[in-house]
Order: sequence, then structure tokens, then C-alpha cells
Amino acid sequence: MASSEQLGLATELRETADIITMYHNVWQKQNKTTLNPTRKELRCLKRKDLVEALAKNLPVGTIRFGCHISKNFEDSDCHCTVLSTVDGSTIKARVLIGCDGANSMAAQYLGLGSPSHLPRLVHLGFTSYLHGHPFGTRFLRFAAQDFAVGRMPVNENLVHFFVTRSSPSTPVHVLSFTNESTAREYVLEKLQDCPAEIAEMVRRCDPAETKTLTKVRYRPPWQVMLGRFQRGTVTGGSATLEDAVVLARSLSRSVPDGVVDGSTSNRELEEKQIRSALGKYVRERRPRLFLLSLESFAFGTLLTAKSLLKKLVCVAVLALLGKSHVVMPTTNVAASSNTRQMVPVQSQVIGPRFFSHLVASMNKH
Repeated sequence: MASSEQLGLATELRETADIITMYHNVWQKQNKTTLNPTRKELRCLKRKDLVEALAKNLPVGTIRFGCHISKNFEDSDCHCTVLSTVDGSTIKARVLIGCDGANSMAAQYLGLGSPSHLPRLVHLGFTSYLHGHPFGTRFLRFAAQDFAVGRMPVNENLVHFFVTRSSPSTPVHVLSFTNESTAREYVLEKLQDCPAEIAEMVRRCDPAETKTLTKVRYRPPWQVMLGRFQRGTVTGGSATLEDAVVLARSLSRSVPDGVVDGSTSNRELEEKQIRSALGKYVRERRPRLFLLSLESFAFGTLLTAKSLLKKLVCVAVLALLGKSHVVMPTTNVAASSNTRQMVPVQSQVIGPRFFSHLVASMNKH
């Protein structure tokens, strides 16, 4: 919540989501359960609440909806970037910060290339309990063979859940999952192996607030460390609220009077100042984003790895990153190398930030 504190939104957002106090880890096959307290403030915010809190503090007309960008290019005559939308409209921007998801036009413009994807199918949603849910303030992480579930309370009447299963290896099945309903049915087949409270939670969810992802896209840490994140007055954002605070600070210091229209010479000076500010922003944020990317990459690799050595390396990386909740039970480790077991009982249960990244991706695919 540190970024929302600096943006003046923390108090308002805290009223929309209860604090989570414990990690509740369950390994079904081993009949093992652990409880660990959270070290930092952890809340599950609905995207809608966050967007509305940000939007209502902006001048009317600042936000434009339905602007699906088809391409963007730099116009040296007007010292701006021109965005073209699918309906033929154009938008001229003195500064462009691309936060447009996995299929980002800004990322293509910067030359970052296509993102990679994790071979997992993910079903996410919300379930309401009119008279209150019985789950308290615990973040449940339930792991079974080839299957995992996460459950986070939003408030006393609403919970968010996450269900994931490895993608099948046969091409015929993979092609069939271009249909979201088919992918959802495949993921939810495993509900029969879950405790009744989990199965009921998923089945009674609000259909309007569910999403099934057939691809979980990401950028590997080496691309974050070595990739180009600025081209002229165009850059991007990843951990958006954190980035926004740093970017605003860099711009306000370099262009204290704001970006305004003026003579050509003034525009050229402003453009140099903006470029300098964006360069400082990229240099400051790159190490932080590299660590976030490395953490997610390690969690994702741990989900799909078949080699015990690779799993141990991932756990070691997560331990070095200070993830004290990483647990790797040792029972039956030697039996873990079989076939397509993507979430083996001895591997890490999905971590909270990995959940958060996927939740944030719901509207990006």
C-alpha cells in the first residue's frame, strides 16, 4: 500500500478490502498444512475499486474509453507521438507511457519483442456470501497433483479465487483451448478432488466476474534487465502504481511547470527535459522490476519444472529474494520426476505476488 499512500488513496482503498493476516498452505497428497503470518500489509483489492479511486481524482474528460490502439509513430514536426485507433481516430501525445498489457503497442514500438507464456490454464473469479464467508483473514494456497487453488478474502462478504492447471501437452488439446469455455471445463475437472468448501466456492461464483486465461504471458528477467524501455518520449510501466509515483517525481523535477504548448524552441527544450526525466525513471525502476520479474519467473518455472535440480535452484532464488514463506516439503521427493506433474506435492505453492500478477492480467487478454 506504500504507493497508494503517496498517491493519497490508501485510506479510501483500505475501506474496500480487509487486511489478510495469515498464509494457509495445504498440500493435499501429503495431508500437510502450515500457517504463517504475513509480514507486510496484504489486501486483495478489486481492480474496479482501484480504477475508480484513481479516476475520480482526475479532471473530467481526462479518461477516454474504447480507444483500442492499432499503431503509434513519432511525428518530428509536432514533437509528439501519434496514436492511431482501430476506428480511424488519432491521438497526439507529448508523452506516452504504455501500460497496455501483454499485447502492448508501446512494447512493440520500443522493440521489446513478443512476451513468453507459461503453459498453465487459469480460472479466476469472485464469489459473494450474503451472510458472510467462514474463511476469516487467511490467504489459502491449496496444492494437489497437477492442480492448485488460491483463495483471498476481499471483505467479509466477498472472496477472490484462483484455479490453475497445467496445459495438456498434446497439440489437439492445446488447439481446443482457444475456446475459453473449453479451457474452463478442463481446469475445473479437478474440482472433484478438492474439499467441498473449495468446490462450492468456485461453482457458486458470479459468472460476470470470472475469467479463464488460456495463456499466462510474462517477460523473462533478462529481457527486463537488458531490454530497451525508452524511445524518445515513449516509455512503459509495469508495477504501475509504483512506477507512477517515480515517473511523476522525475517529470516534476525536470519539467516543473508541466508540459505546455508554446513556441518551437520551447517545445524542443521541453522534449529534452522530458527525455531526461524518462531516462532517470527507467534507470531507477529497472532494478526493482528485474527483481519482481525474477521472482515471478522463479515461481512460474517451479510450477512447470520436472527436474528436481531446477526446482531446488528456483527455491534457492526465492529464498535469496527473501521469500520466507517458500516451503518445499521433502517427503517422497525421489518420486517427483514422473510424467507431466506440473504442481508436484514437493514444489512451492504459488506465492502471493504471482497470484497478484495473474489477477492483474485478467483484463489484459
